[in-house]
Amino acid sequence: MNTAQLHPLIEQDKEELYELGRKLFALPELGYKEYKTRDTILAWLQAHGFDRVERYGETGMIVTIGEGKPSIGLIAELDAIPTPGHPQADPVTTAAHSCGHSTQCAIMLESLKVLREEMKTRKGTVKLYFTPAEEFTDIAFRREYIRSGKAKYFSGKINMLMDGVFNDSDVLIHLHAMGRYEGHRFSVGSTLAGFTYKEITFCGTASHAAVNPDKGNNALNMFALFQAAVGMLRETFVDEDKNRIHGIVVKGGSTVNSIPDEVVYECYVRSFRPENLIMLSEKVDNAARHCAAALGGTVKISELPGDLPFYQDEALNRVIYRNMLKHTTPDQILTDERSVAAGDIGDVGCFFPAVQFGYTGFEGYCHGRTMCVIDEWEVYAVPADIIVASVTDLLDHPEEVTTIRENFRPAMTMEEYRKHLEAGDRSN
Repeated sequence: MNTAQLHPLIEQDKEELYELGRKLFALPELGYKEYKTRDTILAWLQAHGFDRVERYGETGMIVTIGEGKPSIGLIAELDAIPTPGHPQADPVTTAAHSCGHSTQCAIMLESLKVLREEMKTRKGTVKLYFTPAEEFTDIAFRREYIRSGKAKYFSGKINMLMDGVFNDSDVLIHLHAMGRYEGHRFSVGSTLAGFTYKEITFCGTASHAAVNPDKGNNALNMFALFQAAVGMLRETFVDEDKNRIHGIVVKGGSTVNSIPDEVVYECYVRSFRPENLIMLSEKVDNAARHCAAALGGTVKISELPGDLPFYQDEALNRVIYRNMLKHTTPDQILTDERSVAAGDIGDVGCFFPAVQFGYTGFEGYCHGRTMCVIDEWEVYAVPADIIVASVTDLLDHPEEVTTIRENFRPAMTMEEYRKHLEAGDRSN
């Protein structure tokens, strides 16, 4: 167990903090459906006297303390992800907090509670943004959710970004579970990949699989040929770009006794380089079309923009890093990792100085059925201490925040970004 000294208020609150963490971990809900999670957080905020709470959409929230500049934004994610077989998975949706988002919420709530006391003698504003729907899943539901007018985009932070919700903050601090301890307690400065989502439907002709196989065009064989082509494409990938193509078959036919006439494949195309996403998507599309045609079929392709690559703000990371050192030594901090994981924090980081640091204290791996909290001190108390120390540092040195903000350069214009989003959800 870590024995570094915590902020006295976190030390005082830790049992309540752990209980909140357990409660939220046991309430896994998919994106845009985080109603029990929302209500639990709202009840906690009311019980602890937070009265500056704004609602965003059906499940998002923004909590504000303090006044004036500098303005520091904190981000916590609300949703879980389908994880069949997880012991705390929802029996209907299979959602589980196997990515640890619930722990973010507990950490940030405790951090805000402590910061409210610290800010009685400090100037500045802290906003805590609870963001829905980070995991890019449950696509059919989200399409209907958008059609109903309840959201404009598939990911929660992208909606908040486009609605200007983050505009009041000079810098943004986020954190994310790393999974089980594997030689590093924390990570800082990681680069995340971007991705494009694709749904590829191979269309053939059904016939009796035993009596008339010659009358059919087998969509599953088209997919198998396509998989071989994608495997050969992987030989052309540049190692440092961390290009990835991976997916699942969500429909492989209708019955064993019939030639499959429809096979549906969902996949991600990932890369650190945004231009690669376009190039690789075109290669995948071409492979699908030609493999289907070679076996007498056709293909339908639907594409959605996923998350953009995330490049963290180096100056803001240095603030986080020096406060990590109060709890550990440099060899226990993973720095500048190039992770092929993605998140909609990447889109936010295109327009705001933003960071996402990692923390341990778990068993299992993210998105796995064994992912669970095994060290509550490490998962909840220590990250909260790092958040509180980092935010108070920034509030005590407003000139540092000003420099970070002035030196930041957006990755694109908002109009370019809007066109990027509007080019999505296309079929060909």
